[in-house]
Amino acid sequence: MTVEIQAGRTVTPFRYDNVGSFLRPEKLKKARASFTKGTITEQELKQVEDESIIELVQKQKEVGLKAITDGEFRRSWWHLDFMWGLNGVKKEVIDQGYQFNGEETRPETARLTGRISGENHPFVEHFAFVNQFAHDDVIARQTIPAPAQFLAELQRPENSDVTATIYSDIEELITDIAKAYQTVIRDLYDAGCRSLQIDDCTWGMLVDPKYWASRHGSANVQEVGELNLRVNNAALANLPEDLIVTTHVCRGNYHSTWASSGGYDPIANILFSKENVSAYYLEFDTERSGGFEPLAHVPDDRLVVLGLFSSKTGELEDKDAIKARIKEATKYVDLERLCISPQCGFASTEEGNILTEEQQWKKLRLIKEVAEEIWG
Repeated sequence: MTVEIQAGRTVTPFRYDNVGSFLRPEKLKKARASFTKGTITEQELKQVEDESIIELVQKQKEVGLKAITDGEFRRSWWHLDFMWGLNGVKKEVIDQGYQFNGEETRPETARLTGRISGENHPFVEHFAFVNQFAHDDVIARQTIPAPAQFLAELQRPENSDVTATIYSDIEELITDIAKAYQTVIRDLYDAGCRSLQIDDCTWGMLVDPKYWASRHGSANVQEVGELNLRVNNAALANLPEDLIVTTHVCRGNYHSTWASSGGYDPIANILFSKENVSAYYLEFDTERSGGFEPLAHVPDDRLVVLGLFSSKTGELEDKDAIKARIKEATKYVDLERLCISPQCGFASTEEGNILTEEQQWKKLRLIKEVAEEIWG
């Protein structure tokens, strides 16, 4: 699942790219609120979603993006909606949400109701809608949470007892997660998907000793990292050769806040050396991300998308400072194997980060300008 190294980048990832999600327009927020209250039907909500996505795709093309998405406009969460779409999984409201720096999210999770499978996943239809707007110069990309992210959700304290009741053997759980993902991925492929991005916070949490210790107790980073790697690679095994799979590693992105801190050093030898993906979208927007030294573990046939631009703020980065950081990264990864993007999506949940839509588009225009000045 390696990717050809191209100076001009005619396949994903592109020199200037986006991680996937966009701020929800006001009319979509209102429609979702109305649907929750029961004042509009599901079909009426879908009509607003369709209209909003069509408008979003046009804006993505206008700003020059070569990979378009639906902005995750049909989702409430970057990850939970996908999990709820799997068979054997339900939405559950719990006592406490995810803890971020100074904020707590809505208290929702994905809980098992039976054995897991991936047939008839709604994301396949969602992708097909976007794919109709792709053409020779623009591809449609699908983002989904990593299998390891799903495993972590099922093993969180609020869900672990139910998970253990259905899967007393973790090997059976890993096998069924991998099979379910393979079913969805192949259905996406049959619908035309050739660019798949798996979003993964599990690695981003492992780099923060306080965070992973609070979630995993006495388990060490190596043990949890190897487990994450095993379930991810099992799900990505034996996929079509022309399906490019990339991964985005995140430290949390909710309402412009974050969940963990730390460089990639503790997990570099596992994630970069062994995960079967073609490129890594990595956060490098603040000092919390550490240095570029761990990139030395990235194999020569894989690319790195440097997330040097913050999606958490509307303030534009300084071009010279960005170029200096790219030059610094080339000490570890050749320039031709580098691309640039925001560090994360603009709205990992429907709440969105604290910036305006216009600031969002200005940031993407800046990323394109920097990329063109560096790579031509």
